[in-house]
Amino acid sequence: MTPPHVERRTGLGRGLGALIPQTSSAGSAPMEIPISRIQGNPYQPRLKVEQQALEQLAASIAIHGVIQPVLVTEVLDGYQLVAGERRVRAAQMAGLDHVPAVIRQLAARDQLAVAVVENVQRTDLNAMEEAHAYRQLADEFKLTQDEIATRVGKARSTIANILRLLDLDPEVQTALSEGRISEGHARALAGSSPEVQHQLVQAIDGRGLSVRQTEELVRRLRDKPAIKANVAVETDANMEHLEEGLRRALGTKVLLARSRKGGRIVIEYYSDEEFSRLYDRLTGGNA
Repeated sequence: MTPPHVERRTGLGRGLGALIPQTSSAGSAPMEIPISRIQGNPYQPRLKVEQQALEQLAASIAIHGVIQPVLVTEVLDGYQLVAGERRVRAAQMAGLDHVPAVIRQLAARDQLAVAVVENVQRTDLNAMEEAHAYRQLADEFKLTQDEIATRVGKARSTIANILRLLDLDPEVQTALSEGRISEGHARALAGSSPEVQHQLVQAIDGRGLSVRQTEELVRRLRDKPAIKANVAVETDANMEHLEEGLRRALGTKVLLARSRKGGRIVIEYYSDEEFSRLYDRLTGGNA
């Protein structure tokens, strides 16, 4: 019997079923096990769980029960959780004593791989958590990038790009983990000096620079290495002042972007009516 939680998803090229050894033993079918006998997964890659999302899941479980079985492996004094941490925690919050579980015997590296896949499929891992999980597979279990890619169902180039995030300045990694910058911002900063990364991440976080603006700022610093990062940021701060003046004048979001031969002005609008208003403002009402 194929447990419900291995149904095909579109998030990855392979489902969990491709990573979980199938057996013909009685343990292949879901069974109710006591939550008190379930130990946490020492290879859990997710470091944070949103409390609000957990409470919403607990409320659903209180009404409908745990629909998808968790995945565990047997240990001497009970069971060790492989996948389904949120379901177990939410079931506890809902007052349940037992949860449905599928029992598999998995090697340690398979436990980590399955946990990574489940979290990635559910988009529960941020980019840094995913990078640390792949590094653990490489360092602790001696897997190559090709082997990691095969196990988690991603392209090798994707694994390599995510692992490069671990080379970023710690401040950039923290900002990425906390969602203050995006993975695109972080990749734009890759290869820059720690000083440049430190100053630019503050500009991205404080002023809401887009990925393209960040890439342009990094390019300017690389093309003219004599320019200090703080000078570039200060110059960009002048652009922000000009942007703010245009925003007030036009009543909408305006972006300025410099280029080697000049630049461009991007004026955003969100409806036909707003476009007409902006057109009239810019043309003086003349067709």
